[in-house]
Amino acid sequence: MTSSKQALADPASSAEAASGSQPGAARGARGRGAPAQGPDSWRSRFYRWDMKASPYVFIAPFFIIFGAFSLIPLLYTAWYSLHNVQLSALDHQTWAGLDNYRNLLSSDFFWNALKNTFTIGVLATVPQLMAALWLAHLLNYHLRGSTVWRVVMLTPYATSVAAATLVFTLLYSWDGGMVNWFLDFFGIDAINWRESDVGSQFAVSSIVIWRWTGYNALIYLAAMQAIPSDLYESAAIDGANRWQQFLHVTVPQLRPTILFTVVVSTIGATQLFGEPLLFGGVSGSKGGSEHQYQTLGLYMYDQGWIIGNLGKASAIAWSMFLILLIVAVINLLLTRRLRKSQ
Repeated sequence: MTSSKQALADPASSAEAASGSQPGAARGARGRGAPAQGPDSWRSRFYRWDMKASPYVFIAPFFIIFGAFSLIPLLYTAWYSLHNVQLSALDHQTWAGLDNYRNLLSSDFFWNALKNTFTIGVLATVPQLMAALWLAHLLNYHLRGSTVWRVVMLTPYATSVAAATLVFTLLYSWDGGMVNWFLDFFGIDAINWRESDVGSQFAVSSIVIWRWTGYNALIYLAAMQAIPSDLYESAAIDGANRWQQFLHVTVPQLRPTILFTVVVSTIGATQLFGEPLLFGGVSGSKGGSEHQYQTLGLYMYDQGWIIGNLGKASAIAWSMFLILLIVAVINLLLTRRLRKSQ
């Protein structure tokens, strides 16, 4: 009689006992905090959607900004390069095909700008990276106040292009400039830096060297501090002095970093614009009275915003883009070769 009343009072437990299952097994099967079971549960659907869509939502702002301010203007520039478009009449476009590119290849101004870009790039990149490597090697040793010196080296990079170029313009002034005063001290005649072919390119290159040497030195310094100290200890045991350690230990270990800085500096030299524009003053967009330091960036600016030929300016922009692609391919090939050699 008592057992029948207990069975009626707890039918679920009696059903579980009848089926041979242990009490509480059904409750323990579902973990705490897991989404509700069943294909029609809204919590399970939301959980699955959140796991799949969250990564795309997190990276969406970058792609939206990149598409709005980089990709769409890039494609629109490619469209302009195939048309005759004037700045004063943007709604009137005529199909030109590859005529803008053909005109560039037959233009002496384009080849002059390309030559100046290469010359200024070499004058700025080679001394800059060599000086950066030397400064990083000095800072790699335990110097007093090394943190202060690192901050001082990064100061030119933080200085605006306009301020730096204004100071160097005063230094290279033909009448009363400190550089000509220094040359006169050694009996050398004053140089008209803005009108001289080599002198103007050297002046523009010196601005680039001053601004970017400290930045590259800190990159080299970070790479040097990652070199294992065992290599230097082994070289010292073999009798190598500091200069030999630098040549046979530091430089080989820095090859990937040196290649990276060379590529980045080459890209920066190809896009050089602010320094020559501000250095030239009134004739800055022309790169001097005789176009003696007109870079590809200045040539594009002159064609697009001074003359108003947006079609030709767009073709110049895409020519610069193709040059950078060639540089990137060379960088990829050299990187693979370095990896194989190591």
